[in-house]
Amino acid sequence: MSRSGYYAWRDRPVSPQAQRRAQRAAAVREAWALSGGRYGSPKITAALRRDGERISHKTVAQLMRTQQIRSRVVRKYKATTNSRHAYPVAENRLNQHFVADRLHAVWMADITYIATDEGWLYLATLEDLYSRQIVGWAMDQRMTQDLVLRALDRAVQRHRPPAGVIHHSDRGSQYAATAYQQELRAYDMVASMSRKGNCYDNACIESWHSLLKKELVYLQRFKSRADAQLAIFEYIEGFYNRRRLHSALGYRTPQEVATAARQSVS
Repeated sequence: MSRSGYYAWRDRPVSPQAQRRAQRAAAVREAWALSGGRYGSPKITAALRRDGERISHKTVAQLMRTQQIRSRVVRKYKATTNSRHAYPVAENRLNQHFVADRLHAVWMADITYIATDEGWLYLATLEDLYSRQIVGWAMDQRMTQDLVLRALDRAVQRHRPPAGVIHHSDRGSQYAATAYQQELRAYDMVASMSRKGNCYDNACIESWHSLLKKELVYLQRFKSRADAQLAIFEYIEGFYNRRRLHSALGYRTPQEVATAARQSVS
């Protein structure tokens, strides 16, 4: 190339098309970064469209490949259910029909575990089936009846649900125990439990725990239980409930769905 040709190329203004592509690439990277690197191309597309950007999923995927960014997703197993007990077991009222027509119609409950350098940390959560919001949660170093009771009490105190909420869980001893069942009756809730050995009967909340691990737990090492508790708190209250777009909710956040539901009946 001639000297004059090089300078002509160097000084040529950037085309509008190239500027537009650079702006879109920056927007894709920003949406990915705001999600903590958790979003893949479908959710980034939805996030940009919510902000008024007319962009296709194909374009987003291409821009992610160009910038070498992708969703940070990784996959351990530890049993959290002990169904070998003498407590009565409630009827399965859902039968894998995971649909709710209103807020606080069905709450899904389960326990999961998080590895730390100090040992296991257990997390008990309750998820509202309609909004997919985590309405109550508690953490402890032991998987006890008190753990699930604290999660339940916090959910009720925070959301004040109407009578008749269906509380669905596995048939683990923590949920089947007399004290827990008495608490459900005190709150006018209706107990429902999965069939023995059928993980699909509690699929929604188990799916949420899987999401928590893929988007947070498996991506870092926790030196202490306190570190894990802080990170989980920030994930639930700072990201998942308030900011994470949910495909089953039409790419809205759980809080947006819950707020809209409350406003529609007020």
